[in-house]
Amino acid sequence: MPKIIAEGKTFEVAVETNLREALLDQDIDLYSGTANVFNCHGHGICGTCLVQIEGAVSEPTKLETTRMAFPPHSAHKDRRLSCQAKVLGDVRVTKFDGHFGEGNHIRWTPEQGLTSGSVTNQS
Repeated sequence: MPKIIAEGKTFEVAVETNLREALLDQDIDLYSGTANVFNCHGHGICGTCLVQIEGAVSEPTKLETTRMAFPPHSAHKDRRLSCQAKVLGDVRVTKFDGHFGEGNHIRWTPEQGLTSGSVTNQS
């Protein structure tokens, strides 16, 4: 079973599990600010579940590719919409600041839970 490491938690999921659902099932702080309430609930249109993923996940869907072509997402080719990614193998997930997760400061890393202050992105 694939392993997900996110916000200081490590857990296993079935192959092809939706990444957004897996993160939320583990009470991982996926959304920023009002996006906790105002989001599309995994339909791929709002873009608020943006994360950086390292590891084996499905290819971007047509819907995701379209959403990622527009600001503020178009500047972040290294990030994905978690609602459109299916876990295919072990993955590590990082969340950035900003309403959509489009910021340059890390909110949490695979090994580190939510921080009171943001961690600067070193890449």
